[in-house]
This record gives sequence, C-alpha cells and structure tokens, in this order.
Amino acid sequence: MANKKVVVAFSGGLDTSYTVMKLTQDGWDVYAACANTGGFSAEQLKTNEENAYKLGAKAYVTLDVTHEYYEKSLKYMIFGNVLRNNCYPISVSSERIFQAIAIARYAKEIGADAIAHGSTGAGNDQIRFDMTFLVMAPGVEIITLTRDKALSRKEEVDYLNEHGFYADFTKLKYSYNVGIWGTSICGGEILDPTQGLPEEAYLKHVSAKEEEAELKITFEKGEIVAVNGEKFDDKIAAIQKIEEIGASYAIGRDCNVGDTIIGIKGRVGFEAAAPKLIIEAHRLLEKSTLSKWQQYWKDQVGNWYGMFLHESQYLEPVMPDIEAMLTSSQRNVNGTAILKLRPYSFQTVGIDSPDDLTKSKLGEYGEMQHGWTAEDAKGFIKVSSTPLRVYYGMHPNEER
Repeated sequence: MANKKVVVAFSGGLDTSYTVMKLTQDGWDVYAACANTGGFSAEQLKTNEENAYKLGAKAYVTLDVTHEYYEKSLKYMIFGNVLRNNCYPISVSSERIFQAIAIARYAKEIGADAIAHGSTGAGNDQIRFDMTFLVMAPGVEIITLTRDKALSRKEEVDYLNEHGFYADFTKLKYSYNVGIWGTSICGGEILDPTQGLPEEAYLKHVSAKEEEAELKITFEKGEIVAVNGEKFDDKIAAIQKIEEIGASYAIGRDCNVGDTIIGIKGRVGFEAAAPKLIIEAHRLLEKSTLSKWQQYWKDQVGNWYGMFLHESQYLEPVMPDIEAMLTSSQRNVNGTAILKLRPYSFQTVGIDSPDDLTKSKLGEYGEMQHGWTAEDAKGFIKVSSTPLRVYYGMHPNEER
C-alpha cells in the first residue's frame, strides 16, 4: 500500500526539520512546503530545499504568496493605519494566516492525508495554523509533534544527529521572525519587563551617511505609487524600497506588550521601518483628505480589523465587509506625504494633495472666515450651547 501523504509547513528551523525527518522515519511521504510571505531570501530558500531532501522529504516546494498577502490583507492594514496597541504593526503574526492558507491549499491540491507544523503549545501560531487548517482543509489530520510530545530542543537535535543530519541549531540569545512587514525579536532582555533591547539585538543598524533626509511617499487611493519620485507598479517593491531607506536610520524599533490569543500577556521586540513610515505617512495624508467622521469610523473599523487579524479571525465573514468600508474610505486619499528622517527617529512634515481639504475657500483656520459672518458665528455658538444652558439652568448646583 502507498504511504500516506503529509505536508509539513517547513521553515527550515529546528522544529520543522525534526518534523520532516521523524515523519519520514515513521513511514509518511513527506511534502515539505515553505510558504514565503516575503521573509525568506533566495539563498535561504535554496538552503531550505537542500535540507528538506537531506531530511528525507519526498518533495519540496516554495509557495510564494507575498503579493497575495499584500492584495488580500496588507493593503487594508495600511488603509486602516493598523497598529496593535498603537505600537505594533502586526508584522509576522498577520503573515502566518497567509502561510497557513497557502499550506492548506497545497495540501488539498496533492490530496494530502495530513498537515504538520512545528508550533509549540505556548504561543499564538498554533492557533493561527490549526484554525486555518480546520476551516480550509476539513478532514485532514493535523500533526504537531513538538507541541504534543512537549519536545525539548536537545531531544530534537539529538534525534537529527542520530539519523545523520547535522546543522547549526545552537540556541541563540534572541529568536527572529523576519517578514515583509517587519521583524519580531523574542528572548534575551524581552523576558525582563524592566529592560529594553540593546543595540546588538537588532538586525539593522544606522548606516545612513547623512544625519537627516527627506522621504516622500506618494499615494493614490491609499496605495503607494511612488517613493521619492520613483514610480512603483509593484507594491511589494515599494515597501522594500521604503524599508531599505528607513532601516538605514534604524527607524521603527520598539517593544510591544499585548494580550495573546490564549489569554496570557506577551512581550515582543520588533523593528519595522517600512510599516511605521508608511502608516504615519498615510495617516498624515488622511488628516487632510478625509472628513471628520470618515476618520473617526475608519479608526474604529481599522482597530477591529487589526484585532481580528492578530487573533486568527481572518476567515470571519465580517472581514470582507470591513475591507469594503476601508477601500471606500480611500477614494480621495491621494497625494504625497513628506517625512523627515533622522537616526532612530522621524517626524511628519506635511502633505501635497489635490484633495487637501485645508485648501477650502471658506476660510483659513485662525486667520479669516469667508463662508460666514461674525453674526453667523455668534448665532452658531449660542445655539450650540443651548443643551448645556438648559441643563445647568435646571441644575445650578452641579456647575463645575
């Protein structure tokens, strides 16, 4: 009888390497699949493929879903100015959903009997993977050796070595998850809530020759179309360009404390130059191009969108409805936002937009009105004060 097929979500790390070899040894036909959402270099993908076959995989495939990730979620995170706790741009965590979707889709294509991943039982990723597989590939068995057997790093390394696979799986002080929307950093000082990360913990450092520079990001209907005047049809390339510029100033570093899906608090460091710069540039442009209530309701909806993404609810049917509202809100978000970059920081400067509502002919704030008279203003103020005058007229003792 033919062996059963299992697709392993293969990152090339210790847990997934162990999973590929152990399942192969247990008699499965292992299909190693690396779902890339922008966090792997060409060299890393080549090494992953070589190692997958050394570990015993019957087949290896790279599933590049970077552009799908942008079109189906990342652009809405920009539209919504999504920052969890007003801090974290939901970097790698949002990418996990699309990696899981790609793995589930591949498993269905080859008729796999099972899907395996290397998550432990202590984090959010187990939920993101399992939940997506349960919905997208119903009936397919989910295998999680590291979680189910509570395996230690030593046990996994020893097993690999005993079966002839040797690689450098040294436990580093810090662990990194690199993606198109930022790099998360765990371990080290992050475990001590009184400390921040030192310079050596970050992957990107100040390399800019000038102390100060100007960055111009141009948007059309909320999407990036140019960076410093250079036009981009490929939105991923535009993000990578902004990341290259911002990272040279070591912009976008921070630590976030938040609630995990499983209920405990979690702390993570990150560096995300492109997300921080793009979101603040986009927010700056919206201040001048959206109405007051557009901004208010978009903020509420964007916050919900980010929470649902983080908590593995991307497949919730309300998400396309939220995306439709966010898309509609961007119809007049056109123009260029100007930022000033310095080592470790940046500031917003201004915008140039054909849809700038501050260019109204009705008046200039604090200067001169053209759309109403002084008497109109006094009447407006008097009428607006009516509810308060009624209340305090009835309850004079409550005056503050």
